[in-house]
Amino acid sequence: MYLFNFHTHTCFCDGSDEPLAYVEEAVRKRFTALGFSGHAPIPIENNFAIKDKYLGKFCDTIRDLQTKFADKIKIFLALELDYIPGLSQEFSFFKKLCRLDYTIGSVHLIPNTTNDRIWFIDGPKTETYDQGLKELFDGNIKRAVKAYYEQIIQMILTQKPDIIGHIDKIKMHNQDRFFTEDERWYQELVDKTLKIIQTKGNIIEINTRGIYKKRSPSLFPGVKVLEKAYMLGIPVTISSDAHKPSELDSCFDIALQTLKDIGYKRLSVYDHDGWNSIDIREFAINSDKEK
Repeated sequence: MYLFNFHTHTCFCDGSDEPLAYVEEAVRKRFTALGFSGHAPIPIENNFAIKDKYLGKFCDTIRDLQTKFADKIKIFLALELDYIPGLSQEFSFFKKLCRLDYTIGSVHLIPNTTNDRIWFIDGPKTETYDQGLKELFDGNIKRAVKAYYEQIIQMILTQKPDIIGHIDKIKMHNQDRFFTEDERWYQELVDKTLKIIQTKGNIIEINTRGIYKKRSPSLFPGVKVLEKAYMLGIPVTISSDAHKPSELDSCFDIALQTLKDIGYKRLSVYDHDGWNSIDIREFAINSDKEK
């Protein structure tokens, strides 16, 4: 049986605790594998990414835990890499520098080349999303969302990440105010992106963070996107995007049932020999909810 999370943030970036606390909690919950994926350094002022001067310590810490807990749990080193055209470092640079086991590619920051500003679509404040939409895209949601998906496509084609992080996170602060996911133009952008993912063989994560943080009523991606991904045969994995040890398996029951309802029979899991596929029935959610 398997239980894993490959998207985890610690105090080295915007998470709450030292990596050891996550490992201890994962062992307590009988996880079989845990992947650490701190936000990689980016060349702009921010409060969520690992600082350049701490990147080496982060990697050494995870590798040390990998050795110390080898008889209890499989631990892997990764980074969640932001793709910002013209600004972010090549994913291959970090993969070689840190000897990463795998990479998660995500888009949180969208530049507007006409005025050298950046739209931050994530974080806890809806006001930041709204202000960026207004100031960078003149409130034109179609143009803004198109820029988001085109940036994801460019990331896939040029950076080749193993996992695409929270692929439809652009919806989080939208809350059906500026667009709905049923609109044709939005579905066309999703379809185009998924077909490229199908061609390139990336894995889509089923990210539960929006639900348990109460920032989204649905998973990232939502059911309609997952149904399309299923029809295209795109592989998926389940992740919680944990920022606290207690979040390691948050809402995994919702993600698992959603995938089963859609028809998914397999999940992608990382091991020492790379990415493998397991029967979804082998993903065993821990019923122990003690803290």
